[in-house]
Amino acid sequence: MTQSFELQVDKRRSLLDPVPELLEISARAPLSKAPGGMPGWIATGREVVRQILGDSERFSNVPPPEPGGRKLDQHEGSLLHIDPPEHSRLRRLVAPMFTVRQMRRLEPMMERIVADHLDVLERAGQPADLMRHFARPVSGLVLAEILGLPRDDLPELSRLSDYRAAGHSARRKPAATAYFRHFEQLVAEQRRHPGEGLVGTLIREHGDGVTDEELAGLCEGIANGSIENTAEAIALGTLALLLHPEQLALLRERPELMDRAVEELLRYVSVVAVVSPRTALVDVAIAGEMIRAGEVVSCSVLAANRCPHDDGLADGLDIAREESANHLALGHGNHFCLGAGLARVQMRIAFTGLLERFPGLRLGAGVEELRFRLLAPQFGVETLPVAW
Repeated sequence: MTQSFELQVDKRRSLLDPVPELLEISARAPLSKAPGGMPGWIATGREVVRQILGDSERFSNVPPPEPGGRKLDQHEGSLLHIDPPEHSRLRRLVAPMFTVRQMRRLEPMMERIVADHLDVLERAGQPADLMRHFARPVSGLVLAEILGLPRDDLPELSRLSDYRAAGHSARRKPAATAYFRHFEQLVAEQRRHPGEGLVGTLIREHGDGVTDEELAGLCEGIANGSIENTAEAIALGTLALLLHPEQLALLRERPELMDRAVEELLRYVSVVAVVSPRTALVDVAIAGEMIRAGEVVSCSVLAANRCPHDDGLADGLDIAREESANHLALGHGNHFCLGAGLARVQMRIAFTGLLERFPGLRLGAGVEELRFRLLAPQFGVETLPVAW
């Protein structure tokens, strides 16, 4: 995998693995001054990352200013970038729509969408791009059903999302503005005619208690998680299984391991390698170091999930691993992934469908031909050719 530009060490990969430099940083200390090019501190130890993510009283999620003091553009409803009590108020509005009971109710819809796109993938012919014909449309259509978003909007959102993920490209900021504008228009339409999806439900139940910008921000955050994170988790999880044929064979032989496999694949691929940076609100003593008020900490989920730690857990992919549920791939604390249950159910249904439909599933190209999305907030693969 070519990386011809400077990328922070906690975002680099060697295929799906952490790079040696990150392993070395983690081996030296669970919390250390960030290496060149990164501000503040880097947390790599599993328990230190867990402590920081779980401490919303002493660490803020509000993005730190960029070099030069310019504040990042952010929206009122962006749960990732606000602190309690506003975060708690908005999260309470949408949390009832992502409960275990709700996910069970949505399972038939997800099964139908997965089945339809297994057909699409098969009709595409070998080798077929699993990202284009399966992972992205499945996660996008599930999102559309949940939000009440017209299906015809998905291609445009996907195009804008690709531009947003294009690092320092001049198209990135205009695409981010257009992406958010799309949800503002959705909210405006649903204010006039509330539908059955999440947006219409929030409008009917809370009226003016939630502003249009808050609603658009909530939709944007949910879309980011649903379309991008889940699609990449399905694609990279499939890739991980194809790169470990003994694990793929075990899952075929023992399908009752699927729930554990989903947790292990979430841990192993760690789509979100680094969560939003935390800024210390007061001086904080942790792991033998002192983080001063105002200093920024980059929490490496990839290191916490994949680097060796004192608990002695081996890093290799093991779908029978009982401890996988302790991973931090979905975050921790107040900002634990709102759609965690949704992602897990989609992954379970998607992997089950793929394995049943294509008993001979294999990579349709050499590993060296794969291209990855290195500058996007979510680590991912651009295309994933598969054959069967």
